[in-house]
Amino acid sequence: MISPLVLVFIMLLPALQEKPVDKNCQCKGFKLYGRVKVVTDFPDLKVKIVENFPDLKVQVVENFPDQCGKWTFVDNFPDFKIKFVTDFPDLKIKFVENFPGKP
Repeated sequence: MISPLVLVFIMLLPALQEKPVDKNCQCKGFKLYGRVKVVTDFPDLKVKIVENFPDLKVQVVENFPDQCGKWTFVDNFPDFKIKFVTDFPDLKIKFVENFPGKP
């Protein structure tokens, strides 16, 4: 029989895991705003697009990607490179029209 204390710990374990996006809007040392290039090899971050429970809400903008979650997709001189994946992402995102950033 499982003790109540162990059961509570098991239920709280997902909440205790480290969040991918820190308070400075960074993941693995990369700021999560700015110029982004999509690559197939050697990405800085592996990203999965989700509809529910994202780590970051992303708004695609043409100019001034200077706030958390604002991305401009580019071919040259990116701030960081991403690869879209379906399994084992570093970061889960949801594309939004308004209010980018941490949920």
